[in-house]
Amino acid sequence: MARIVERFPGAGIAAGWNEHGEQLMSDVKEALEAIRRGAEEILVESELEEKLKLGRPLRIKAGFDPTAPDLHVGHTVLINKLRTFQDLGHHVLFLIGDFTGMIGDPTGKSATRKALTREEIAENARTYKEQIFKILDPERTEVVFNSEWMNPMSAADMIQLAAKYTVARMLERDDFHKRYMANQSIAIHEFLYPLVQGYDSVALRADVELGGTDQKFNLLVGRELQREYGQSAQTILTMPILEGLDGVQKMSKSLDNYVGIQEPPKQMFGKIMSISDELMWRYFELLSFRPLSEIEAFRREISEGRNPRDVKFLLAEEIVERFHTRADAEAARDAFVAQFQKGALPEDMPELELTLPPDGVPVANLLKQAGLVGSTSDGLRMVKQGAVRIDGERVEDRGLTIEPGGEHVIQVGKRRYARVTLVAGEAV
Repeated sequence: MARIVERFPGAGIAAGWNEHGEQLMSDVKEALEAIRRGAEEILVESELEEKLKLGRPLRIKAGFDPTAPDLHVGHTVLINKLRTFQDLGHHVLFLIGDFTGMIGDPTGKSATRKALTREEIAENARTYKEQIFKILDPERTEVVFNSEWMNPMSAADMIQLAAKYTVARMLERDDFHKRYMANQSIAIHEFLYPLVQGYDSVALRADVELGGTDQKFNLLVGRELQREYGQSAQTILTMPILEGLDGVQKMSKSLDNYVGIQEPPKQMFGKIMSISDELMWRYFELLSFRPLSEIEAFRREISEGRNPRDVKFLLAEEIVERFHTRADAEAARDAFVAQFQKGALPEDMPELELTLPPDGVPVANLLKQAGLVGSTSDGLRMVKQGAVRIDGERVEDRGLTIEPGGEHVIQVGKRRYARVTLVAGEAV
């Protein structure tokens, strides 16, 4: 079998520990409280408690397939938890799955997923590395690639690895089971994905592995393979999937309900301010580094009459500052206040020239033509909700017809603006 990669020979003492192996930043009870925050599940918590008592920095692993090079704050829920472990004095293994990326993660898929090329993986991995250090401490982070130990494996080595898990166990995975019962294709190489992810934990001798709730099966495979190779089984910590700005579906660029960590400060700030007051608490729990006691104090203040908007300002400022600067956060807040509380218009709104038939078009059609809504039915819904303004005046009549002539500022919701010049022409 291929040699297990030896890492962390014990050189140096991690931050948060002294030379006697004593924690400096917190005791085990406080550490567990910080680790539990926002976590969906810890398997097994008693094992984690014993590991925290070992008197050495733990090796904390999280794997990322480089398939989405631009991160949004939903991705950072897991990265934030890695930072928590770092603040407790532990060592983070940020695993970029350049080898597993060529297999393609079948998690949640109803069909075989297209594998990435080496060139795509290399470029996406480079972008990931640029972004993660906006949160993680580079001095306490080791970026590793699983091609380091998987590429040298021979065919015989892979067969030996595959012999350590059964097809029956693989079919216990929900997505595999559904595809099997529906007579849908499952390629043999897809079974290799959880095996390789599990073997990564063996190669890295991981003490703890983090993942999303959808990765639980793969994380459990790592525990079992570590036992097969005579290692102590890693503790598993799963983190929830963050809801998007709509508060319903998971955050996703394809659903346009996301906050990208590379977005301009003003846009990022405005998106955070657009979330509901109820969703704000979920974001505080999973995205903020403020103590839970402080967040609970915010709740009490709001129940006693404080405006939720003021607390949401603090959340938006914290997130913008994390990915930009404090000055950027303050400028974004000032711009938001000027725009939405004092009636100022954004300076960078798109300017369009639209051609309308001589007798005009319904307002919902105009909103779609201006790119402010995805469909006319969406436009009608926004009018019904009172979210549409033309030249500062709220539109209440869904049957309103807009005729050509003149320049108008059209607003949909809090963040979508366009300055349009309407000219007469052929029917649209």
